Amino acid sequence: MNVRVIPFGVLKDRLEAAVIELPQGAAVAALLDRLSARLPEPLLQGIAVGVNAEYAGAEHILHDGDEVALLPPVSGGSGTETPGQMPPAEVALVRERIEAQGLIAAAKRSEDGAVVVFEGTVRNHSRGRRTLYLDYEAYEEMALRQMRELADQARSRFAIRHVTLVHRIGRLEIGETSVLVVVAAAHRAAAFEACRWLIDTLKQTVPIWKKETFEDGTVWAPGEPFPESLALNPAETKK
Repeated sequence: MNVRVIPFGVLKDRLEAAVIELPQGAAVAALLDRLSARLPEPLLQGIAVGVNAEYAGAEHILHDGDEVALLPPVSGGSGTETPGQMPPAEVALVRERIEAQGLIAAAKRSEDGAVVVFEGTVRNHSRGRRTLYLDYEAYEEMALRQMRELADQARSRFAIRHVTLVHRIGRLEIGETSVLVVVAAAHRAAAFEACRWLIDTLKQTVPIWKKETFEDGTVWAPGEPFPESLALNPAETKK
């Protein structure tokens, strides 16, 4: 059987997308064993794997035609929706500027006692180096699915009414908004808790990566570690 392997983030610098032949009934672990000859072990440490845009473990059985994404720890988000046409919860990946004020205003209702906003912006420096611009890339189908799941989980987990969750991809200049989280609720405590949970969980689980361009070079930003339930360590892939 043949599976299509697509690397993301820093893995793209060492491995090209390719179709790989495997025995029938092979698991993700067997695929990673095959790829270990092409990728240094440190790059495989802590990665996650998506099969057909769903997280999958080392024991997941692959089938002919599967799309297997290799996901390094993420540094975070194109949907078919356009601004002003996104359904509640408003979740999107966009390539144009995020118009934060309009999205914040659209989230408000008369029954809300609190609207809490997190707006991530591109700063002009990182780790002592002057930043020129950033490039964000995403495994778009999977990222949108994960973002929608986060919004649904937040509305079930916290006493909130509404979530807006928008991430930009592509080239971002200094001062531009990279991610916007808006939470509306009757009470401020729930709104604050949900907003913090959303951005922290997004940065761990949604497959979005950031490349930083400085005056003296370009690097992939170090990613947030995946939760233990998602990360695949090399030791776990051996059979």
